[in-house]
Amino acid sequence: MKYPQIDQSLFILNRKNFIKQLKDNSLAIFNANDEFPRSGDQNFIFKQNPDLFYLSGIDQEQTILLIYPDCPNPLYREVLFLRQTNDHIKVWEGYKYTKEQAKSASGITNIYWLEDFDNILHSIVHYADHIYLNSNENDRYAHTVPHRDLRFIDQMRSKYPLHRYERSAPIMRHLRAVKSDVEIELTKKACAITRDAFIKVLKFTKPGVKEYEIEAEIIHEFIRQGATGHAYTPIIASGHNANILHYNDNNQTCNAGDVILFDFGAEYANYNADMSRSIPVSGRFTARQKEVYNAVLQVMKAATNLLTAGTVWNTYHEEVGELMTEHLINLKLISAGDVKNQNPAYPAYKKYFMHGTSHHLGIDVHDFAGRYTPFADGNILTVEPGIYIPEEGLGIRLENNILITANGNIDLMADIPLEAEEIEDIMNS
Repeated sequence: MKYPQIDQSLFILNRKNFIKQLKDNSLAIFNANDEFPRSGDQNFIFKQNPDLFYLSGIDQEQTILLIYPDCPNPLYREVLFLRQTNDHIKVWEGYKYTKEQAKSASGITNIYWLEDFDNILHSIVHYADHIYLNSNENDRYAHTVPHRDLRFIDQMRSKYPLHRYERSAPIMRHLRAVKSDVEIELTKKACAITRDAFIKVLKFTKPGVKEYEIEAEIIHEFIRQGATGHAYTPIIASGHNANILHYNDNNQTCNAGDVILFDFGAEYANYNADMSRSIPVSGRFTARQKEVYNAVLQVMKAATNLLTAGTVWNTYHEEVGELMTEHLINLKLISAGDVKNQNPAYPAYKKYFMHGTSHHLGIDVHDFAGRYTPFADGNILTVEPGIYIPEEGLGIRLENNILITANGNIDLMADIPLEAEEIEDIMNS
């Protein structure tokens, strides 16, 4: 791991909060993510199951967490099962947790090797009334591969068909949305690394540079500061490319007079930043580019003020849509007549602003949270309005990460250059 060990108190508290939500005499099991093959003899870089990490702090493949608060045998009320290292693994793969290191990271006392899992589970499972199993219930996700959680569900139902099975996901959806102080600090660190990479890019960008050269500057700064890497595939979209919402070819030349739309963020200790900026390749916006830029900026600031505890997701996005509509009329991109005759299911503003304004942020970039649950203190959300004008070869998106608190919003990216003039000043310094 590139990051210092996180205080185990975070994971101890997370497990306590999870246990409070279980039915009496329940057993819960969480599995690490699969290791996915990349080629004949290589895997993709391992990414831990966010729920397992949230409850244990263990960042290693082939890990299992078992929680059984009412277990008649006290040894098995909280158990971690780890892949046991050996001389071959030490030579070819290197570091793996020892039992003492796993105990220190997680705060879990009882650590066993993975080979003991089946026997220990079988010795206690018949005393439990309910079994909580995990699956990915993020509503942005649709599985096409029978991953570890799904295979494990099938195995458990086959071995122990008469137990009452429960879903862990609704509990995790509720818990993960509200961030603790430690999680907030980790997110701030990811944002700070992202800030430094962006400032580096502002000083690096000039006409003729390739999009992938800018991407290289970003990942250099991320890795230099101990980030795991990109929180998601970065978007470096110059000119017309900015109108492709998920553009990530990043292989074109940045031409004088164009605007580059950036969407990137650092991942640090499994917590993520998510930032969007738009900058002029030549160091100065044209009058029209600045007009569109400032319209997006005004919507962003107004939307940030709307993020308060108790706000309902759909209402919030409708209000932002109304704000965007006014600016698009002022920019002469749509007319009052277009709005009057619009299809309510697809408002006129959607022609130029077709995506949502906000999403939850945390261990997942699009973090697990309830779409129909009102925003609450402790939520971290993005605010990312945009205007995309293919006929002008211009796309502008701005995005910061906002923490909702009882005393008002805190912009975790407040120190990242945002005003058009500030960006121009840095690029020309």
